[in-house]
Amino acid sequence: MARLTTHVLDTAQGKPGAGIAVTVYRLDGERRRVAAATTNADGRCDSPLLDGADFVAGVYEIVFGVGEYYARTGNTLPEPPFLGEVILRFGVAAPEQHYHVPLLVSPWSYSTYRGS
Repeated sequence: MARLTTHVLDTAQGKPGAGIAVTVYRLDGERRRVAAATTNADGRCDSPLLDGADFVAGVYEIVFGVGEYYARTGNTLPEPPFLGEVILRFGVAAPEQHYHVPLLVSPWSYSTYRGS
């Protein structure tokens, strides 16, 4: 099924990243916001970020508001935090497929991959 999904895992605390702002942009000559959501208690968005006719081939960015999340969860962070926003830029060549783009994050590092 054609769709874009994500989830966030807080590797520093060993739990899902709940309540993280997620914004999706499409880069097609300009940077256009195409979706926004907030992760639920499981660190996932309640519905796909994009699907169907809204999910087309191209270059996208997902912006995760991790600095606000870590400040809210009681972590002592420097000002400005090392990671305020994590911006993942990726290409979609086959929009008829499922693109799952997870974020594994701590206040000091992150990683991602194309999941299933």
